[in-house]
Amino acid sequence: MSFTSLQFLLFLPLVFVLYWTLRRSVRWQNLLLICASYVFYGWWDWRFLGLIALTTAASFASGLLLDRYDGHERRRRWITAANIVLNLGILALFKYYDFFADNLSAVLRALGFRADLPTLRLILPVGISFYTFQALSYTIDVHRRQLRATRDVLAFFAYIAFFPQLVAGPIERATHLLPQMLRARTFNYTAAADGLRQMLWGFAKKMLVADTCALAVDIIWQSPGEQSALVLAVGAVLFSVQIYGDFSGYSDIAVGCARLFGIQLMQNFRTPYFAASITDFWRRWHISLMTWLRDYVYIPLGGNRCSRLRQYANTLTTFLLSGLWHGAAWTYVLWGLYHGLLVCIEKTLKTLNSPKLSTTLRSSLLAHSNKVSLENSKLSARLLVAHSSLRVLRTLNSSKPYTLNSTLLTFLLVSFGWILFRAPDLSAFAAYCRGLCHLSSLFAFSTLTMGKSALLWSAALLLIEWLQRSRAHALDLPACGILRHRAVRWAVYYALILLILFCHADEQAFIYFQF
Repeated sequence: MSFTSLQFLLFLPLVFVLYWTLRRSVRWQNLLLICASYVFYGWWDWRFLGLIALTTAASFASGLLLDRYDGHERRRRWITAANIVLNLGILALFKYYDFFADNLSAVLRALGFRADLPTLRLILPVGISFYTFQALSYTIDVHRRQLRATRDVLAFFAYIAFFPQLVAGPIERATHLLPQMLRARTFNYTAAADGLRQMLWGFAKKMLVADTCALAVDIIWQSPGEQSALVLAVGAVLFSVQIYGDFSGYSDIAVGCARLFGIQLMQNFRTPYFAASITDFWRRWHISLMTWLRDYVYIPLGGNRCSRLRQYANTLTTFLLSGLWHGAAWTYVLWGLYHGLLVCIEKTLKTLNSPKLSTTLRSSLLAHSNKVSLENSKLSARLLVAHSSLRVLRTLNSSKPYTLNSTLLTFLLVSFGWILFRAPDLSAFAAYCRGLCHLSSLFAFSTLTMGKSALLWSAALLLIEWLQRSRAHALDLPACGILRHRAVRWAVYYALILLILFCHADEQAFIYFQF
């Protein structure tokens, strides 16, 4: 069931009314959430309900076993490992088996062996990457003793299957969402009303912006070799806006919907395209995934508490897994490595630009200043140049124009990465890049007609989010100026509803459903 479908618009009010009718019993509320979530998930394909039930039951049982063998560390490690292998094994079977089988067969044939490994061609269950990671977080946190194992099976099943964030996140932690499933919840009108406003903004980002951009982007990708360099560049920008409007729109709907039920989900996006660096971008984009990988992959590998070379290896490994999480294709793998390399480059530049290193160079320069040999004079000159260069870098870094330039550069680097993410394969990515290099066709404006409305909606989205960047969401309107009048705020809401109803583009599936 999709958030933008008519079925959901009928489903949500029904569940909402029944849920608060049962407000005196949290167990009955959780049971209703489980039933509603399984209906919501099974709407696509009921056959995969057994898969999510197996993942949930195995993780619940692992928690009980970890609690039972609290003083036996070896058994606890085996229990945790068994649950991780089971969950990741299911994910690997459905999502990655064919990818690795095809590539291994190709490698063996290249080496002269006759190999044709069997493939399964299984249908990928919707949202399997999301709920698998959510289940794993529970087992790992219980193993680390950061969370006590729960014995409330209804609360745990509701935690894994909670329908607003089941299919495309945010990826919730057991330490945050599970306690909310265990305690009584009361209806809060203010929170529910703000949740509806956040849902409305999510629908606008998806149906007005993302779906409109998708029409232009799909046309461009049908024949990138026939497009001018300008159209291809605009296509990359439009896809950047499309995937942001699509994914963050889903997250806004999910977070707002959860607030209707008295549940608070984590923020998954924080104006990522206003980031001033790639590192800052990943603190703002898909926050739930990147913090998950940080806590369960990067830090256990050693994080920053090791040599510089090891830090780079940890960073590349984390981003490689991020790419693989998104899909079983070389485009996703290289997209992850691309961002990992950018983060490593930023770390290197930050080190070179540090005041501590500059002070060290200055001390070295003074130490050599009393030596008059030609060799040492050359060394002093080199140190002087290096020290002066670092001072220039720090001056630029502290100036306002450099901040703006950094934001624009970050957006361009991210947009280039999205070309790799959007490409169906590496040959299509190479063809797109070749088209971008045809500078002779750079100013072919006549072919931009298809994207005019998409560009206008994109500009409107970025402008509104910039103006509202300090608010929880764009429709969290401040009660000041003309907006202090309630009638004006309601006029904004109704205008947006009318735009969605009469100006929305053809419905497109949410991009992250495939992950």
